Amino acid sequence: MEIWINPACSKCRSAISLLDTEGADYTVRRYLDDVPSADEIRAVLERLGLEPWDITRTQEADAKELGLKDWARDEESRERWITALAEHPKLIQRPIITADDGTALVARSEEAVREALSHNKR
Repeated sequence: MEIWINPACSKCRSAISLLDTEGADYTVRRYLDDVPSADEIRAVLERLGLEPWDITRTQEADAKELGLKDWARDEESRERWITALAEHPKLIQRPIITADDGTALVARSEEAVREALSHNKR
């Protein structure tokens, strides 16, 4: 299990705390320092079953500078979104947990973290 975090994020700290409380075996990826490539973002999106705009923090300053709210959300624009996430990792929603069974979740709630834990026990 791997968790993508920004240490400054309270949701990330809460997720780590819960993983620790549950004795989970996981690795931490500080994705602002260890920036995911476009291929890694594509792989996580596939595991999440989401599109890049679904995991984009559209209220971030970078998003506003890029004008993301006006970008099309369709197959033709998908790669543009993925490139933006790879070039501006602050835009990636967090935390994201990838479980050993191949699933992934945006773990912004205790319930989502617990679901990720249940996927890891299978």
